[in-house]
Amino acid sequence: MSDTAAAGTDRIWTIPNALSVLRLLGVPLFLWLLLGPHADAWALVVLMVSGFTDWLDGVLARALNQMSRFGALLDPAADRLYILASLLGLVLRHIIPLWLAIVIVGRDLLVGLALPLLRRAGYAPPEVHYLGKAATFCLLYAFPLLLLGNYHGTLADIARPAAWGFTIWGAALYVWSGVVYLHQIAGLVRNPVRLST
Repeated sequence: MSDTAAAGTDRIWTIPNALSVLRLLGVPLFLWLLLGPHADAWALVVLMVSGFTDWLDGVLARALNQMSRFGALLDPAADRLYILASLLGLVLRHIIPLWLAIVIVGRDLLVGLALPLLRRAGYAPPEVHYLGKAATFCLLYAFPLLLLGNYHGTLADIARPAAWGFTIWGAALYVWSGVVYLHQIAGLVRNPVRLST
């Protein structure tokens, strides 16, 4: 890797990172719209903008050669916060059962609790697995459809089965990806990095 490329990996102020920060700022707005005035149409707009900027920051990071370690942490963090905010809002609005939210959040907690063991063994957090990406994709599509399916009418009737399809697949893939991460972490912890003296 060239010095320029290496320096680029540590950059913080980039266009893709600015888009990720914008997505993060949308989380409390989304939750307030969902739980305060029940302005579901505007909450859906915030989710759609978040989804678009999530796609756009990845495209721009590659096109402008602005990939960074900070961005690699920030982007999935924004995804997790939207998932948590959506779960909270949907549970409090009685759109999804509490146990479903517990399963999804429990997976994140287990993986999060295992990460310090990985660091102690001398490893960085594992790369995002394609199963995790697929799960996040499904869940981020499921939540707006669940919200839409909560209403009455033809559009809601069409959205409801699609919403639960995305929800079931997303939750299953989310748990499966968690098992994969924990398996990877366990294997690495059993074989810590041997630092030469």
